[in-house]
Amino acid sequence: MEQLALAAPFGLIIGSFLNVVAYRLPRGESLVRPASRCTTCGEEVRPYDNVPVVSWLLLRGRCRHCGERISPRYPLVELLTGVLFAAIVLTRGLDARLALELPVAAIDLDHRIVPNKVLAPMAVYGVVAGALVSPHALVGGLITGAAAFAFLLVAALAHPAGMGMGDVKLAGVMGLYLGLSVVPALAVAFLAGSLVGVAILVRHGAGARKRGVPFAPFMALGGVVALLAGPELIHLYSHLFLHASS
Repeated sequence: MEQLALAAPFGLIIGSFLNVVAYRLPRGESLVRPASRCTTCGEEVRPYDNVPVVSWLLLRGRCRHCGERISPRYPLVELLTGVLFAAIVLTRGLDARLALELPVAAIDLDHRIVPNKVLAPMAVYGVVAGALVSPHALVGGLITGAAAFAFLLVAALAHPAGMGMGDVKLAGVMGLYLGLSVVPALAVAFLAGSLVGVAILVRHGAGARKRGVPFAPFMALGGVVALLAGPELIHLYSHLFLHASS
């Protein structure tokens, strides 16, 4: 319970930083300076107005200085990160893998890009940390990362309008961190993406086929599912299908 009590607030703080990453990184701005400011009036956000989730609620979603509306996405990302950290601690213990998928998903939603500035450090950290902590697991992670990369590369080449190279590289990083659990992660991503695609077609008709839908948010969803229940899903699939056919 002590770990859980620490994980949720820490997740809220990380979520606040991820909001900074998602907003500033595509614009080429520093992640450290200047301090957080209102995107409308430019006034610096005071520390007491920068408490994750709480400040947004107290301010009723508006800037203290100019009264302009603050997007609810900011507290939602903070809350989602806090819940995610708490859920991972409950199911897996201390494990913050793939937390940066959240800003990747947000950037992809806003700008239709999956930035190398996020993916490259994630990949380097995964390789270095794996080599130092668990060299045997690193070999498996490199294999699954390469396999996930190749799988999405084929999908991107077959349907370039629906998937970009950023998604391909993100799949490789996910495979590096998740190992075999990247399989249910990608399955959930494709299933969720397909359901949303069908919903768009039903609502907007055949002309909506040309509408691009960012795929990284679905991959982030798949990564969360894999972190929480990846090994169990693989075991369930093996028990239901592989054992039944043998």
